[in-house]
Parts: sequence; structure tokens; C-alpha cells
Amino acid sequence: MTTYIARPVEAPVLKELRSADDSGRRPVPVTDGEGGAPLRCCLRKSGPGERIALVTYAPLRRWAAATGVDPGAYDEQGPVFVHAEECPGPRGGGLPFTGAHRVLRRYSVDGRILGGTLVETGFEEALREAFDDPAVALVHVRAVEYGCFLYEVRRPGGPR
Repeated sequence: MTTYIARPVEAPVLKELRSADDSGRRPVPVTDGEGGAPLRCCLRKSGPGERIALVTYAPLRRWAAATGVDPGAYDEQGPVFVHAEECPGPRGGGLPFTGAHRVLRRYSVDGRILGGTLVETGFEEALREAFDDPAVALVHVRAVEYGCFLYEVRRPGGPR
């Protein structure tokens, strides 16, 4: 059985985003009064009283730059929550944020969208099916309600 790994926003990128996000704005940290914000730095929901920031993030742009491809029109950016200060990252493994409907958006090695799948149940099975296509290099997991990027999963055994 293949193990899929949810990839949080990486620490060097978080450091950049906490100074200026991918739209060039300075983040505005707030104290989360209620908790429940999906944090992309540690892949868990925030707790009441934690300091968080909503920043603009362009995940495909950053992946494309690291791999030397041009994402073309698929270069999009959107809002993500992160801790306002450095955090230890994810605790443990597994695939977070799977208890609700999600969209798996598949991308090729050249940064083009190969399709998407609405997942209601059977999240790991849907990932396996996505990676059964040899053209799929990575998958973005997104929330259905707002379309927000949650995390990335790369082809098992592929480059980190």
C-alpha cells in the first residue's frame, strides 16, 4: 500500500510569506478568537488564542520555479492561513483535512492541470487513482467551499 504525504508550506517559504506574501503584501497577524482556521504551516486547525495570519500563496508558481517549468495561465494565488510566527510544523503523518468534501486537482510535470476530482469519501483511494495516471506529477488538495489550497501531495517516490 502506498503512503501519501501531505506537504505543508515549507519553512523557508513561510519565512518569506510572513514578511511579504505572494501578492507583495505584508501580513497582518491577528489573535484567533474562535480557532478552526486550517493552518498550512502545520496542517492542523488553529486553536483559540493562537496568533495567525491570512496570506496570499501561489503554490504552483513556487513549484514551477523550483522545477524550471512555466505554469502559464495555471499560475494562481489564493489566501491561506499560517501561524504568525515560526511553528514546529506538522505533528505526525497522515492526510489532514479529509473529513469534508475535497477537490483533488491533478497537475502534469509541466505544470498543466490534468483534471480534478470531487472526493466525498475514499480520500486515499482517490489519490491512488490520481497517481495511477503516469502523467500526474502532483496533486493539490483543495476545499470545496472556497476552493482554497490546503496542501500538496507529490508522486510517491518522486522528487521532494
